[in-house]
Amino acid sequence: VQLQASGGGLVQAGGSLRLSCAASGSIFGLNAMAWYRQAPGKQRDLVASFTRGGSTKYADSVKGRFTITGDNVMNAVSLQMNSLKPEDTAVYYCKAEAIFRSYWGQGTQVTVSS
Repeated sequence: VQLQASGGGLVQAGGSLRLSCAASGSIFGLNAMAWYRQAPGKQRDLVASFTRGGSTKYADSVKGRFTITGDNVMNAVSLQMNSLKPEDTAVYYCKAEAIFRSYWGQGTQVTVSS
């Protein structure tokens, strides 16, 4: 499985960005897709996830501001980020999960200026 992420950039606080991740290859075995982020000097944390059954999960820090969307084919996932804050600044990674392994895309930088 290959993951191609896009959509990062520089935005002022209060602004919006949309991240997209396209999956290709053996996607039939995927059962979830997610976005993680990693700020400098910090661990990589879950931002939001989407399962084949349609369930979503969000980190408390982004609830009400971010929305993850995908489909049951598991070939793409998007993250709409609104009301961005400087603390949202990080490298964002797309992740796809199968039963026995996970796949990571390349990171995309999101920078929110105050």
